[in-house]
Amino acid sequence: MTKLSNLKPGQSGIIKNINLDGSARRRIMQLGITEGESIRVEKYAPLGDPLEISIRGYNLCFRKSEAEKIILV
Repeated sequence: MTKLSNLKPGQSGIIKNINLDGSARRRIMQLGITEGESIRVEKYAPLGDPLEISIRGYNLCFRKSEAEKIILV
């Protein structure tokens, strides 16, 4: 198991767990980031934060602090 924030551009994984509570978890899940979904890191910003991911056919940007809460298989 690894965190989403540990992946390098081009690497992918399957979401096992989302370690967020309350409104933050609800917002993440409304964006389509749910357990069992395949997720891929597209690229990092020049200073390393945020990162761009691809999930369900669209791209999103995340802060690294949020990406650390997403556990992958």
